[in-house]
Amino acid sequence: MPRQARIDPELFDRFATAANLSRDPAAVRARVEGMERVLERLVVIPGINRPIGLDVLLDFVPVAGDVVAALLGGWIVWEARNLGMSRFQIARMMGNVGLDFALGLIPFVGAIPDFFFRSNTRNLRIIKRHLDKHHPAGAVVTG
Repeated sequence: MPRQARIDPELFDRFATAANLSRDPAAVRARVEGMERVLERLVVIPGINRPIGLDVLLDFVPVAGDVVAALLGGWIVWEARNLGMSRFQIARMMGNVGLDFALGLIPFVGAIPDFFFRSNTRNLRIIKRHLDKHHPAGAVVTG
């Protein structure tokens, strides 16, 4: 008889705690901010002091790179849905990701519009406004 796999709930809880997979608004905010940082502001281009992230770098891989970038941007939208954001906000965020995906599909020059249209930063701004309005205890004051 084959051995049945069983996930130990305590092990899962420890993993979720270590990976910060909590559903509370502060944890969601930290995860989304981290993903936005990786996708949009990973490194700074010397000389012009303009940050680029994985989103722009993935544009140099034809089609597959754009799909991966759209999936990562979609994860941010999924986190926003789990926060209970309105359908209008979710649709707006999906539109940002879709436009970013469509611009990235342009051969050879797809990275240029992606360099200026930062859909993940726009989506992070929408999420922050929602969190600051509906969960003010987790608001972060930036100076």
